[in-house]
Amino acid sequence: MTAPKSSSLPPASEEGQTRRLLVIHGPNLNLLGTREPHLYGATTLTALNESLKDMGHKATPRLEVETFQSNHEGSLIDIVQDRGPECCGIIANPGGLTHTSVALRDALAAVARPVVEVHVTNIHARETFRHRSLIAPIALGQIAGLGIEGYRLALRFFIEREAAGEHLRA
Repeated sequence: MTAPKSSSLPPASEEGQTRRLLVIHGPNLNLLGTREPHLYGATTLTALNESLKDMGHKATPRLEVETFQSNHEGSLIDIVQDRGPECCGIIANPGGLTHTSVALRDALAAVARPVVEVHVTNIHARETFRHRSLIAPIALGQIAGLGIEGYRLALRFFIEREAAGEHLRA
């Protein structure tokens, strides 16, 4: 059975209330800027996170972009379970866990929040084992191969949906 791809916003949401969007980065994304810059670019994870927070705040001061990175599957599951239910959406780059973690996929599905999957590289143009995503079936969409711009596109998607009052119901 496939989990719902999206859900209404948390019931406590009221106009003017701060909204939170969660961005999770999986294993090895802490090495952005130094790891294979010909594939992943020169921007560090810190710089990327700051730019996403700034972009969210500029779009609306009520949008708080929360970022989290871990090399540990359980830590990613914990943050999704802890923070996900109160978020208006989740941008997820699970890194290598994309292809292996049923548990992370299940956590993302269980919180019933809209998810956009992001990958810096085009996972479909890389090694065969990277072509299959366990996250894609429960995500609204996937952005792959556009570098760190993929994160900004995902954030822009959520900003525009929020501005239009489209709260991504299942």
